[in-house]
Amino acid sequence: MRTAAILPVKRFSHAKQRLGGAVSEQLRADLARAMVGDVLSAIHHCTAIERAIVITAEPLLAAAARYQGAIVLEDRGERGQSAAVAHGLARAGEEGFERALCVPGDCPTIDPAELRALLGRPAPSGGEVVIVPDRHGHGTNGLLLSPPHAIAPAFGPGSCERHRAHARAAGLACRVERPASLLLDIDTGEDLDALRELLARAGGGAPRTRAVLGLREEAGWGASPSAA
Repeated sequence: MRTAAILPVKRFSHAKQRLGGAVSEQLRADLARAMVGDVLSAIHHCTAIERAIVITAEPLLAAAARYQGAIVLEDRGERGQSAAVAHGLARAGEEGFERALCVPGDCPTIDPAELRALLGRPAPSGGEVVIVPDRHGHGTNGLLLSPPHAIAPAFGPGSCERHRAHARAAGLACRVERPASLLLDIDTGEDLDALRELLARAGGGAPRTRAVLGLREEAGWGASPSAA
């Protein structure tokens, strides 16, 4: 099935506000940029995804995303994640994509192989909603819609159950999947501590994020060129 990835990205200066005093303002912006770069790279290297659609008002991201073949849409008004994703889903439908995978820009450990596995199962003929929750089971870190207009995105606190309810109301098949590399998104200082621990254990991956956090990439893991 022709699949697009939908990636909404806040301006880096506005991103990760909930980290608060856990990091400096400069590190917060650098971290947001690095994480998006790692997510874009994973999408680019996932053979099951034909195209990324990036929705952003961040000028530093547009050229890098287009260089990797992404469609870049301006996030006019910056009305939040759900509105940005809806804009991307509409474009995916216009481009003839049969399904769309919505992912956030703050899951830097995202693994192309896990994305391929998630996308390896064809959707039922009547359409389907697949939800990847966050590590707490409440939010939504991944939303796979077949077709792209299957339901309206409704991100934010409690969105996992809200997306399930929308799928039921639409009469669509719905399932929950938990690929490990998509469960951890970075919103709080606690999340950042968990990311540091995860990257230290893994020894590789997320090269841009590692560099910003001052974590060494062990031999055998090649860091690819910066995507953002």
